[in-house]
Amino acid sequence: MKHVKHFIPSFFLNLVHVCLVQANYAPYFFDNGASSTNGNMALLNLSEDTPVGTHVYTLNGTDPEGDPVTYGMTYEAGSRSYFAIDTHFGNVTLIEELDREKEDEIEVLVSISDGLSTVSEKVRILVTDANDESPEFVNTPYIVQVPENTPSGSSIFKTEAVDKDTGSGGSVTYFLQNIRANKFTIDRHSGVLRIKTGITLDYEKSRTHFVIVVAKDGGGKLRGDNKVFSATTTVTINVEDVQDTPPMFIGTPYYGYVYEDTVAGSEVLTVVALDGDRGKPNNIHYCLLNGSDGSFEINTTTGAISVIKNPSKLKKEVYELKIQASEISLEGDVMAYAFATVTIRIVDLNNHPPTFYGESGPQNRFELTMYEHPPEGEILRGLKITVNDSDQGANAKFNLQLVGSGGIFRVVPQTVLNEAQVTIIVENSAAIDYEKFQLLTFKLLAVEVNTPEKFSSTADIVIQLLDTNDNVPKFSSDYYIARIPENSPGGSNVVAVTATDPDSGLWGEVKYSIYGTGADLFLIHPSTGIIYTQPWATLDAEVAAKYNFYVKAEDTEGKYSLAEVFITVLDVNDHSPEFNENIQEKTMIIGSPVKIEAIDQDAEEPNNIVDYSIMQADPANVFDIDQSTGEIKLKSYIRSLDIIHNITKNKDCIWSVVVQAKDRGSPSFSTTAVLKIDITEETLHKGPMAAFLMQTKDNPMKAVGVLAGVMGVTVVITIMISTAMFWRNKRSNKIMPVRRIIKKRQTHQPRMVRMEWLKFKRSSHTAEKFAIEDDTMSLQNENSNNNIQVPCLPPTAPALPSPPVLGPKINGAEWRVPTVSGSLSPKVINKQVKKKGQSSTHNALVSELKQKFEKRNVASNIPQI
Repeated sequence: MKHVKHFIPSFFLNLVHVCLVQANYAPYFFDNGASSTNGNMALLNLSEDTPVGTHVYTLNGTDPEGDPVTYGMTYEAGSRSYFAIDTHFGNVTLIEELDREKEDEIEVLVSISDGLSTVSEKVRILVTDANDESPEFVNTPYIVQVPENTPSGSSIFKTEAVDKDTGSGGSVTYFLQNIRANKFTIDRHSGVLRIKTGITLDYEKSRTHFVIVVAKDGGGKLRGDNKVFSATTTVTINVEDVQDTPPMFIGTPYYGYVYEDTVAGSEVLTVVALDGDRGKPNNIHYCLLNGSDGSFEINTTTGAISVIKNPSKLKKEVYELKIQASEISLEGDVMAYAFATVTIRIVDLNNHPPTFYGESGPQNRFELTMYEHPPEGEILRGLKITVNDSDQGANAKFNLQLVGSGGIFRVVPQTVLNEAQVTIIVENSAAIDYEKFQLLTFKLLAVEVNTPEKFSSTADIVIQLLDTNDNVPKFSSDYYIARIPENSPGGSNVVAVTATDPDSGLWGEVKYSIYGTGADLFLIHPSTGIIYTQPWATLDAEVAAKYNFYVKAEDTEGKYSLAEVFITVLDVNDHSPEFNENIQEKTMIIGSPVKIEAIDQDAEEPNNIVDYSIMQADPANVFDIDQSTGEIKLKSYIRSLDIIHNITKNKDCIWSVVVQAKDRGSPSFSTTAVLKIDITEETLHKGPMAAFLMQTKDNPMKAVGVLAGVMGVTVVITIMISTAMFWRNKRSNKIMPVRRIIKKRQTHQPRMVRMEWLKFKRSSHTAEKFAIEDDTMSLQNENSNNNIQVPCLPPTAPALPSPPVLGPKINGAEWRVPTVSGSLSPKVINKQVKKKGQSSTHNALVSELKQKFEKRNVASNIPQI
């Protein structure tokens, strides 16, 4: 048709257009079946649990001419709009929540249009069930009346629950909560409630039962999950009473009391009995069967029991009454009965408090005199105390206790019934001290135990203590420190010691005495404790600066204590410094100082500190002296004898110096001395030998004595070692191996003269200088007979070690050492001589020593130590 339009003249166009309109075909829906999700929505099923907003269907149709189509959806008037549609694409969306139980079908008018023609169809959408409903009980609440004699297993009620769902979700089954503790069962299908087999109801035990019934559906799908819903309800079961229980007494057991002031005819107590069948109770009749001995009666209607005799005439303390309660029917017949026992006690009134008695009657004060510190556990026999309560029974029971005794005493007995003899026992002997308390006071208290009145009584206990000698004199201090000047005259007070004895009378008097090695110069006053020096005693701090001894404080029975006394004698400046005897002459080598020394015999500083000074020198300005050490040295510019010769014309270089030694005491003492100093230059001879020779050139006998002493010690030690070894081998009974003494070979090397002979070595192992070896390898038993004893050879005295070899003389110019005039006697100080290297001696010094030692060969007599 479209090709024809290009070749038809224009006046035919209108006619052709009309023909085309008349030939247009209407659009239509596709019918894809009930299981399809697109088409015309015919036979569409939707579950009621489909969520709102879900795309549930797609309307799908076409136009025969291929024109675009639109879709529509309308509802009948008054109907709810459950769906929304996309007019262009036909998508249908759920916009309202579905509920099958309210509306299980939805009618919808769907339409399709191509713009010219519209086609509408009425479709029904089926809402399918989901398990969204819970069972509901009908005709609630459930209240059931059941007689208590209903047989077990009987049906008593039928419950019913309805579930609006279909299928398994609408089926209901029943069961009970707490089935084990329940007296009932339920049929799971019918809901019929029954009494359990073997169970009976009892109105007297439980009048009402509450049974919880649960109704549960069969379960089903809900939003993709399997859900099970249930509901509960409570069935109230009221048990109806039936006459099947005898009467019961209320408030048993029954106790009554008749007091000594009760009037005859007074009511003692009332018993109460009730019909066991409380739903329809019968009347109760009371009667007294036995046990009253004519002293009591009971009201048959009220159950009140009364005493009909005066209490003073009652012969028993306790009465046991037997009471019967009978159940009377409306016709006057006795239906059932019960018994009860009533105990009635005749009670004494608590009208008497506990009372203390002495030997002469009631008493509230007891006194005793005793010595302090009695043995623990001792009974205070001087106290005669009795306690009594005139009441009877529980009213006469009371406790005893001591108040204010501080645990020093205890009372026996502690619990009393009616009457008892009171005993007080010592518990803490140390606390019974006369020095702390001369008088002990406390109270004895008696208090009733089981009475509401709690009557009580007290008695004062007063104990006068007597003193004993139980204390030792005690010093105020464990030690005393005192100081006294050494110039104190005899009989001067030093220190006062104090000791106290808290005992009274003669036991408290203290006598003092002193003893000990340091107590010879001192006395003590026996009463006052003042320590003073002996009248003839002269204290000297330089002789003994400290004394200590013991002071004793003793009472009349010989109990005593000690303290230590420390006395320091204070030094007084009473000595002048004194120079050594060898101060007259000194030899000074240029560059080395000479030292003078003065000693102050005072005991303490500053009295014994000496300061040195040069008082006069000729010529002056040549020497300096160290104030503290006493070292005298030349001025720093004097370095040689030439400078000395320029200062003075005295060629022998012997100068006189007046030196002073002054202590620092107050007042100060001083001593002066004239010192001659021989000045010489330093020689090349150095080392210990040279020093020794220089020291002994003016006193050669000192060197001879040193050499003789060393040799003598060596010989004595050698003889002792040999003798000891000989006697040891002689006294031994053992088989001794053959011994030989092997001397250490001396390696003779040329060496210089050493000054080690001047050293006095103190060795406890002198025998170590000799080697004694057992020659067990070379000297064996030739006959190989171990039983033959080889005699032990006596030890041989070891040979003396080889003398040192004198070193060669030093070639070169000889040094002359000027002799020192006068006699020097330096103070020997016991100091260890340091070991120095080997050195040679000057030929002139050796020659001079040989002459003075009277031809004694030094090298052959000095052992190497």
